[in-house]
Amino acid sequence: MTSSFDPTEATIDEIHAAMRAGDLTSRALVDQYLDRIDAYDRAGPAINAMVTVNDDARARAAELDDRLAETGLVGPLHGIPVLVKDQAETAGLRTTFGSAAFDDYVPDDDSTVVTRLKEAGAVVLAKTNLCDWAASWFGYSSAAGRTKNPYALDRDPGGSSAGTGAGVAANLGAVGVGEDTGGSIRLPAGYCNLFGIRVTTGLVSRAGFSPLVTRQDTPGPMARTVTDMARLLDVIAGYDAADEWTGTAAALPDDDFADHLDPGALDGARIGVLRQGFGDPENPEAAPVSAVVEDALSTLSDAGAELVDPVTIPDLDHKLDETMLYVQQGKRDLEAFLSDSERSVPADSLADIGTCHELVADLFEAMLDGPADPTDDPDYWASVAAQEALRRDVLRVHAEHDLDAVAFPDVPVLPPTEAHLREGTYTSLDFPTNTLIGSQSGCPAVSVPGGFTDGSIPVGLELLGVPYDDHRLIELAYAYEQAADPRVPPASAPPLDAEP
Repeated sequence: MTSSFDPTEATIDEIHAAMRAGDLTSRALVDQYLDRIDAYDRAGPAINAMVTVNDDARARAAELDDRLAETGLVGPLHGIPVLVKDQAETAGLRTTFGSAAFDDYVPDDDSTVVTRLKEAGAVVLAKTNLCDWAASWFGYSSAAGRTKNPYALDRDPGGSSAGTGAGVAANLGAVGVGEDTGGSIRLPAGYCNLFGIRVTTGLVSRAGFSPLVTRQDTPGPMARTVTDMARLLDVIAGYDAADEWTGTAAALPDDDFADHLDPGALDGARIGVLRQGFGDPENPEAAPVSAVVEDALSTLSDAGAELVDPVTIPDLDHKLDETMLYVQQGKRDLEAFLSDSERSVPADSLADIGTCHELVADLFEAMLDGPADPTDDPDYWASVAAQEALRRDVLRVHAEHDLDAVAFPDVPVLPPTEAHLREGTYTSLDFPTNTLIGSQSGCPAVSVPGGFTDGSIPVGLELLGVPYDDHRLIELAYAYEQAADPRVPPASAPPLDAEP
C-alpha cells in the first residue's frame, strides 16, 4: 500500500484513525519512518540518533496489519513505531548501552517495558543513542558517536536519552522511551521541544534496563504531545514482580493517565517559582533561557494559574551536592546487573568494559574508582538520609504554599556545543542541571516545551510535584500545552515531500 499519510507530527490517535479508515497500514507507516531515518539520521543533517534499526520492524508491522483486518486493533499502541533507548534490553536486537564494548551484545530477553510495548501492539522501530552507560548529560557514546540537536546541529540534544529526544523531535518515530536517573528524560525533552515525565520511582519497571543508581532510575515516555506521553505511560506503568520497587504502583489511581487530560487544569492552580533554579543574568548561555521561561510562566498565569513567586528550598546547592549517589552507588548497581547469571554479556565488571567516549568519561571513570559495596561507608548512608531530607524540603515547600507544582528551567543554560565540552566549560560531574532536584528528592517532574530563544534553540520548563501525584502533573502539562501550543518541528527534518 502506498500511503499519502504524512507521519510528520502525527499523533497516536491520528495514526489509528487513518488505520481504521483504511488510509494507512502499519507497514506503510514503518516504511515512511525508515525513509526519514535514511534521509535525516543517516544522511542530510546526519542527526545520528539511532544506534540500531530493527530489521524485523516491517515484518512485525505486516503481522499487525493482518491482525487489524481480522480482529481490529490489538492494543493501545497497535502498529505504532516506537524508539527505545539503547539502555533497554531487546530480545534478538542488539543492545549496546552506549558502549563499544557491547557492540555485539544481543540479549535473549526483553526488558519489561519492551514486553509491555509489544503486548500493546507497538513496533520497536529502532534503538537510540545514549552516552556510555547513561552516565552523562551529553549525547556522545563510544558505540555510536555524537547525536546532534535537530534544532541546532552544533549543539547537544541533552543526555542521557539523547537519541530518543532527537529522534522523536525529528519525527523519526511516533513516540519514544527514555530513562531518567538524574534528568535523562527531562533534559533532552527540554532541549528538543518535547514533553517528558519522570514518574515517582517504581511506577515503571526497570527490569532489563542497565542501572546507574537504583534508588533513582526510572524509564519513561518522551513525546511530541502530552496525550501521546500519557498513552505511552499507561502502557508501561504498573507492578512487575521482577522489580521490587514497582510496589509503588499500588499507589496509582484506578483510572488511566490519559483520563487526566484536562484543558482547564491550570485554572486556580498554584505554581511556585523556584528562582534558585535560574541562571546568572550576566551569563550569555543563561540569560536567553531565563527569558523564555519567564514567557512560559506568563502563559501559565494567563491560563489561570496563580504564581507564588518566589519559593525557596534552603541551601539547595549544598543539598544537591550531599544527595549525589552516582559515584558512591553506580559501580555496585551496574556490576550487579552485568554479573547476573541470566545475562550472557561480554563484560561483567566496569574494569572489563574499558573506556568510554572521551567527552563523557569523567563520571564513568569516577564510578570505576568507586566502592564495590558502599554500604560499609557511613558517608553513603549520610547521602541516602540527605535524599530523604531533600524530599521533605520539597514537600514542605508544597505544603507551606499549598502548591500544585514548583516551576523552574530544566537546565539554566543553553545546550552545550562540542567546543564547550572539549574546553571543559561543562563536564558530566558539574553540569548545572536542575533536573537533579526531582531525581535526588524522589519526586516526580514533567518537562514541557517552554519555547525558543531568539536563536531558535528550545528551552524546557520543569514542573516538580510530590510523590504519587503524577496524574496532577499530566493535568498541568496538558492544560499548559493547550494554552501555549509550544510544539514546533525542527527545520532540519521537514516532511520528505517538502520543497527544498
